[in-house]
Amino acid sequence: MTNEAKKVRVAILGASGYTGAELLRLLLRHPMVRIVALSADRRAGESIESVFPHLGGFGLPQLVTHDQVDWNGVDVVFCGLPHGTTQEIIARLPRHLKIIDLSADFRLTDLDSYNKWYGHPHRAPELQREAVYGLTEFKRAEVREARLVANPGCYPTSAQLPLVPLLKQGLIDEEAIIIDAKSGVSGAGRAAKESSLYTEVTEGIHPYSIASHRHGPEIEQELSAAVGRDVQVNFTAHLMPMSRGILSSIYVKMSNGHSVEDLRAALNRQFHDETFVRVLPQGQAPATRHVRGSNNCLIGVFADRLPGRAIVFSVIDNLVKGASGQAVQNMNVMLGLPEATGLEQAALFP
Repeated sequence: MTNEAKKVRVAILGASGYTGAELLRLLLRHPMVRIVALSADRRAGESIESVFPHLGGFGLPQLVTHDQVDWNGVDVVFCGLPHGTTQEIIARLPRHLKIIDLSADFRLTDLDSYNKWYGHPHRAPELQREAVYGLTEFKRAEVREARLVANPGCYPTSAQLPLVPLLKQGLIDEEAIIIDAKSGVSGAGRAAKESSLYTEVTEGIHPYSIASHRHGPEIEQELSAAVGRDVQVNFTAHLMPMSRGILSSIYVKMSNGHSVEDLRAALNRQFHDETFVRVLPQGQAPATRHVRGSNNCLIGVFADRLPGRAIVFSVIDNLVKGASGQAVQNMNVMLGLPEATGLEQAALFP
């Protein structure tokens, strides 16, 4: 049995949201974690089971406001606060804390770009320079040394995992990438919105934030950084009538006479030793139901009917690998723990 005194003391800011609930679900079974503080300003004073009945009976701390947390008794903090609210809060936190931010507040490295896409100047520019973009499979060394990790967005995670290796190895044309991505409604967060109402979502599918989705510049930033030159993509998001999951259908043009088999082989080499990313055999297409509740990403590669083109499919659970699971994965790396600790569960099926 793990000695309680050796466990990492964790606080979750924004524990009443979907990512907060997923963090709790995962961390309750993490053998090296003790949850010591939960904040939810609007629900302060309530028990977590009054917000999420499925999390009752675990002896979790009562919800408090973020300024009521005793930071002297915390080692790691997960920030699951809404975009635009995290920067000033994190700037006031003690320097001894390891921080994983699940919002978009520290993902964009260019401050002018952040201002353009999020509608206000960055409120902690000195921290932005310190933040590490935490797509774990590609940034382990940086995450290991980081104090502040910007957890990637869900769409960018599903798109970058297959695209970064293919671009770095020169297998696809960087000027001909189309990402058609579809997400479950939980990606919009838990706040009440007309566009998320049952009757607005069920029995249909629709695109949103057309040519203006904030994850577009995040994808381009990281793809450009991977190859050392500007990469632009055509990215469109769609809302699906399901609770969770992301399917990215990525249309690419192969370069220099490369084949679909070359693409699949390159991805297999990249992810051969990875715990959470798996490339499917020829002819197998991934589905969101194959990763539901898990930290996994499944990738399928198919030849298009058009010569020289291919279709790459990538699926993740937007709340796990796209948010809370990857955050726990990053925490494990930051603390020198086995990367899969607390994340070993298989997907839920059906």
